[in-house]
Amino acid sequence: MSRNPRSPADIPAHVAIIMDGNGRWAQSRKMPRLAGHQEGAKNVERVIRAAVRSDIQFLSLYAFSTENWNRPQPEIEGLMGLFRHYLKFKLPDLKKNGVRLLFSGRKKKLPDDLVNQMNTVEQETSKNKSITVIICVNYGGRQEIVDSVNRIIEQGFSGQFTEELINSSMYQSHVPDPDLVIRTSGEIRLSNFLLWQSAYSELYFTDVLWPDFCEAELQKALKYYSGRERRYGSVKEV
Repeated sequence: MSRNPRSPADIPAHVAIIMDGNGRWAQSRKMPRLAGHQEGAKNVERVIRAAVRSDIQFLSLYAFSTENWNRPQPEIEGLMGLFRHYLKFKLPDLKKNGVRLLFSGRKKKLPDDLVNQMNTVEQETSKNKSITVIICVNYGGRQEIVDSVNRIIEQGFSGQFTEELINSSMYQSHVPDPDLVIRTSGEIRLSNFLLWQSAYSELYFTDVLWPDFCEAELQKALKYYSGRERRYGSVKEV
């Protein structure tokens, strides 16, 4: 598998993507919304392969937010069915291609059988090293911060809170903050995605709908990132 020719300094270690536009992709083709989600799920596979070729180490994907429960029930059931299908039938491919899969979000509201599948996939792929993919399901950035603080309190902590302490209790505290956050479909907002972790992330917005976000589009985002100067709040000396 060929790799990206860029220097390591130009390549973000962690890319996070708000996968938006499945419904509009389907509607523009006079297809049901679920067809758009199905095509979007196929594109996840393509983008993971492209990320591996680009030497990206971590890829976070916003699959289902805490607000998505407000969608029509048939659409929600269809999405849950898609999750079940891919976790069941794509596990061999994940293992073969060295993909480690993790999940972030509040699992309690998800169906028990789906949570069991998620736990199995995490365990079965735990030793894979090509790339770590974090699927954010029933995820909300504000909710993650609340859960982190509550977890610390439940453990009996009564001292002064610090950024380091809160960070250590986040869903995937061992994963580095995203260097680059991408949103597809033309919307220009974070929509409650990785609010804590994206404080100093570079942001890239594209009008391309998620099912059409191909490897060439990913390379455009990476080229944009390589041209940015990351200062983390500091001022460059002249």
